[in-house]
Amino acid sequence: MVNHKSRIVIALGGNALQADPKDTTAETQLMTSKETAKPLVDLIEGGHELIIAHGNGPQVGQIVAAYETAAHSNSKLSVMPFPECGAMSQGYIGYHLQQAIREEMKNRGLQREIATIVTQVVVDEADAAFVNPTKPVGSFFTEEEAQKMIAEKGYTMVEDSGRGWRRVVPSPIPVDVVEAPVVKTLVEAGHIVITVGGGGIPVVEKQGKLVGVPAVIDKDFASEKIAEILNADYLIILTAVEKVAINFNTPQQKSLEKITIEEAEQYIEEGHFAPGSMLPKVMAALKFVKSKPGRRALITSLQKAREGIEGRTGTTIIGL
Repeated sequence: MVNHKSRIVIALGGNALQADPKDTTAETQLMTSKETAKPLVDLIEGGHELIIAHGNGPQVGQIVAAYETAAHSNSKLSVMPFPECGAMSQGYIGYHLQQAIREEMKNRGLQREIATIVTQVVVDEADAAFVNPTKPVGSFFTEEEAQKMIAEKGYTMVEDSGRGWRRVVPSPIPVDVVEAPVVKTLVEAGHIVITVGGGGIPVVEKQGKLVGVPAVIDKDFASEKIAEILNADYLIILTAVEKVAINFNTPQQKSLEKITIEEAEQYIEEGHFAPGSMLPKVMAALKFVKSKPGRRALITSLQKAREGIEGRTGTTIIGL
């Protein structure tokens, strides 16, 4: 259970922004954000310091696809670089969350300020992910179009399940959060902060400068990194399921409630969690708990967030 006035980093899953994967309009996202705001404001109402992170997969994909479509139909238009697309997604998702949370706070008579920080996250240029890009982004193309983009733009393109060819980008591990001091100042002043949206805008350090790179940082790992830097008490990862399970989708499926570091490591070693799905969530939660004695991590669904926070459901990883 979350102690009184804890510092909490919340990582919102995609369902917190788009309840229906087929309905990706901005209007629907804003409405979904209003429901998402309620369990978040429960924490704010309890006096906790709240830092909010979120994914951006569908949103940044839409932005990239829009520019690709425009450039394809008009040669005078250029495709927007991927880091800039990530920045755009941070802005409009943050805007929706700010509106929804502010409205919910007002309904409850709470007076707190909230802001979104366009956040850069440092990655290592030598990260192995840059050698093996895996994250698909943007539109589908024919093989001929894909080969032309490979030749002209240097993209890595792959055939995607018979649906066409898509660009893939790396998914490196976060090293540092550039705007962390700003986030810390705002949090310590009593404000709510939305940060590392979509895992942050990936940047590398070159000759003392920050340079954006086309990549996707996993939002759970970015949330863990900012939680460490801000010395948070809790990392709460909200996803589509109420509890983490082992032997998933088999007759031996078992939901996990409270597990130790050693148990979590054993389950990972045994291959119980799917890469690209539950595995990064458990790994991020585990990394946070191991980073300092007394820290805890919770994985649960958005719908069960309040119960999870109260210790009545969800999967909690505990350390020393």
